[in-house]
Amino acid sequence: MKYILLLGLFALCLMACQSTKTEQTMTTSTQPNKELAAFFEQYYEERLKLFPLEATQQGDSRYNDLLPNDISQEFISELKKFYTNNLAKINTFERSTLSDEDKIAYDTFKRELEVQLEGMAFNQELIPFQQFWGLPLTMGQLGSGESSQPFKTVKDYDDWLKRVKAFTVWGDTAIANFRKGMAANVVLPKSLAIKMIPQMNDLVVTDPTKSLFYGPVTKMPSTFSEADKSRLTAAYKKMIMEDIVPTYKKLGDFIKSEYVPKTRSTSGIDVLPQGKELYTYLVKYWTTTDKTPEEIYQTGLQEVTRIRGEMEKVKQQVGFNGTLDEFFVHLKTDKQFYPYTKPEEVLKDFNGILAKIEPNLKQMFNNTPKTPFEIRQTEKFREASASAEYNQGSADGSRPGIFYVPIPDAATFNKTSGMESLFLHEAIPGHHYQISLQQENTNLHKFQRFSWYGAYGEGWALYCESLGKELGLYTDPYQYMGALGDEIHRAIRLVVDVGLHTKGMTREEAIKYMMDNEPISEEGATAEIERYMAIPGQALSYKIGALKIRELREKYEKQLGNKFKLSAFHDEFLKDGGMPLDVLERKMDAWAAKQGSVEKL
Repeated sequence: MKYILLLGLFALCLMACQSTKTEQTMTTSTQPNKELAAFFEQYYEERLKLFPLEATQQGDSRYNDLLPNDISQEFISELKKFYTNNLAKINTFERSTLSDEDKIAYDTFKRELEVQLEGMAFNQELIPFQQFWGLPLTMGQLGSGESSQPFKTVKDYDDWLKRVKAFTVWGDTAIANFRKGMAANVVLPKSLAIKMIPQMNDLVVTDPTKSLFYGPVTKMPSTFSEADKSRLTAAYKKMIMEDIVPTYKKLGDFIKSEYVPKTRSTSGIDVLPQGKELYTYLVKYWTTTDKTPEEIYQTGLQEVTRIRGEMEKVKQQVGFNGTLDEFFVHLKTDKQFYPYTKPEEVLKDFNGILAKIEPNLKQMFNNTPKTPFEIRQTEKFREASASAEYNQGSADGSRPGIFYVPIPDAATFNKTSGMESLFLHEAIPGHHYQISLQQENTNLHKFQRFSWYGAYGEGWALYCESLGKELGLYTDPYQYMGALGDEIHRAIRLVVDVGLHTKGMTREEAIKYMMDNEPISEEGATAEIERYMAIPGQALSYKIGALKIRELREKYEKQLGNKFKLSAFHDEFLKDGGMPLDVLERKMDAWAAKQGSVEKL
């Protein structure tokens, strides 16, 4: 008995020694690499100088007067050298020696640089902007004084004057690049190019005080001296008439007289030189996966069929006699779905959604943001053409995250348009939780804190729509129908985006397919399809990301059984900020393996 006891004590001692060794090893392996951290910090600081608009958006005012000519060959060569040098530097670190957190940062960083360098082979600067996004549109937002460009100090006002000077150079380069594209048969579809003409012409004025860019002058702080007010007012009038107006007029005239006649009648980019290769790259860039366009197309067809089946069930549940198409019309036109008379009533219902889900949120998330959250009506000056959106708060929490709802006319606000799913996506727990937790996490490297991956961020927001029933929503079948409408919209994107750019699907065929499969107006469908024509691949990221998150959740639920905790899954997903989906899956697999081993111990 004593012998057995001694053996038992020896075994316990041996286990304790081994445990201590393991703990020491684990402690060593979990220490952040200081050299890597310093390298990431240097990269982040150097990159802000190359992309000062991103610094402005993040609230970093150091480069608010800069606007690099990012479509010039000089800039592109400098950027290529920057990425190449930093890729070489990251490869000097031994990945296997890094902590788990640093491995995530390493993998994310390395993939980002490799993908950016790969994209430079396609000369995308030959189409420097289009009707959906680009610097001429961004400048209007910034210069209005209603965006991230600050207009609080005299220096702020002077910074903008310098930034605008650089825009005139950018405009000339844009025209030169468009001409190179025309010579190489790399041009936009005509239906997109003609939309750009009024966008440019609308910013051409004869009276500087009527310009969008005069907005900051009308809101000049009263604390400014009279001398500064007078000087800046004169400077802004001059800037509008000598820099802004000539640049936009030149761009508008060029597009109308030279560019539109050379545009194409086709819809997809596969007809362009290297178009097929470019689309394959853009699919990889936006989805952060190696899925082929054909795989994504087939997934889209399957999802559209599945969701239509769910819609049929709702139609039967509410006792509607008619086809699904007729049900779509009913949802868009029946007066019972338009109960509002005042914007405040719409906002009250959105606040009611938040109150309804709050008790269940506590069961789904252990970690929640400190950043304040608000629901606001979109400002009058932009709500006529705006969509509901989330504007992120500041990293320090001084500016709240805001869910903006455009309500130009409360009487036309459709209650079945998916209010509950919209809130889950744009607000809580969608974009507000994900973006705020990422920005607030000072343990992340800055390039991670302020990064954005659509497949991760939009995928998360769309996944959050699927949590409606678990959060106590979708008890009204019409709200569930609205959620299905939002979901099928993202599934349709997989079909029409790939169809446009690889299968010869025309703009008109894509618009019809969208209208045949969801309750959307022709105007809305047209704007959506033209968006996919302008930025191929981007719209794929939502559904591909959401499907991956759901796939991972179901895998771990099956793998861990009753050891699976949804709140722990969500916390782990959000803990390390945005990343490519392949990096995410490796991280989450490691987490799941750890959950199982911890339970066994």
